[in-house]
Amino acid sequence: MKLTPLADRVIIKMLEAEETTKGGIILTGAAKEKPEVAEVISVGPGGLVDGKEIKMTVKPGDKVITSKYSGTEVKIDGEEYTIVRQGDILAIVE
Repeated sequence: MKLTPLADRVIIKMLEAEETTKGGIILTGAAKEKPEVAEVISVGPGGLVDGKEIKMTVKPGDKVITSKYSGTEVKIDGEEYTIVRQGDILAIVE
């Protein structure tokens, strides 16, 4: 199944949390920090949204940081994705 976002929506996939520290210590599940960075999977066309022209500035493959509790989580074919508005994306990680 394929997801195609509409309007100013962006489909992202959260990146896995690090399992070891920089010093080489292996972290347990409870000690891992929640991932903050996500990868853009698919981007909607933008256009006229709520009477405003929206130009999409992110593209598939970008790594981004989003608002902590934004978006709608969906599970497709065993993979978890989050659908957010472009306005919920705080930064592109380079």
